[in-house]
Amino acid sequence: MASILRQLGVQACWQATVASGDGPVLTETNRAETTLKRFWKTVGIEEKNNALSVTLDKRPLKTPSGNPLSLPKSRVLAATLVASEWDNQETQLKQHSLPLTSLTARAIDAFHEEATRAEVRAQLLKYLETDTICFHSDGPPGVVKLQQEHWEPLLNWVQQTFDVEVETTNALLRVRHAPATVQKFDEILATFDPWQMAAMERATYASKSFIIGLAVVMQHLDVEKAAQAAHVEVNSQIEKWGEVEDSHDVDYQNIRQQLGSAACLLVTL
Repeated sequence: MASILRQLGVQACWQATVASGDGPVLTETNRAETTLKRFWKTVGIEEKNNALSVTLDKRPLKTPSGNPLSLPKSRVLAATLVASEWDNQETQLKQHSLPLTSLTARAIDAFHEEATRAEVRAQLLKYLETDTICFHSDGPPGVVKLQQEHWEPLLNWVQQTFDVEVETTNALLRVRHAPATVQKFDEILATFDPWQMAAMERATYASKSFIIGLAVVMQHLDVEKAAQAAHVEVNSQIEKWGEVEDSHDVDYQNIRQQLGSAACLLVTL
């Protein structure tokens, strides 16, 4: 495993909440969450049945629901980052430092079931009504400039790429998009595999924007550009009033951790 980590030159540093299911079974992830202590000595990656599994002391890691935490061989980066997350735990388990683990578990435990997929699609589509980049301000000039820089190209992309009309407003009321637009986005989500669905869910919730989430999943935006688009209003406040310690700096890192985990889950090699 060490050679794989050195080859890729990456470490897991994204923040997320560990996924949990109803009535969790006894698994390594649940055991670790309960004791909050490191009980394993070695971490490895095992290739079996054309899949990659992370192992703790040569025992396959499982999701909170008891499913094997296995990824396709094409997602070697995600598997390596999951292994790195567990290998980087010291004596005390830090739940916030297992974002790829939680995201992978979410994809495996939830998004192979059509009922869950449909429910999450409906929740994600609701974000269109309050999508961050659909609410524009007339001032001050700083925020208008950032909106033009980060939001307008993104709105043009989504409308041209998917042949939809996306409404914007400068009021505080919810945006009402055409039914055809909502239906088109629903059809797009229905084509996503479990990995894309998990990434879309996290990216949308982190950015408070369906469109930013979609751009991340479709690999139109990298993590930094997506984070900048999500924090237009915050960045305009920082430009005017300065950064608030332990607030803006934490938010800066957090959104990149959230979006970064989503983006890395989708990388295929």
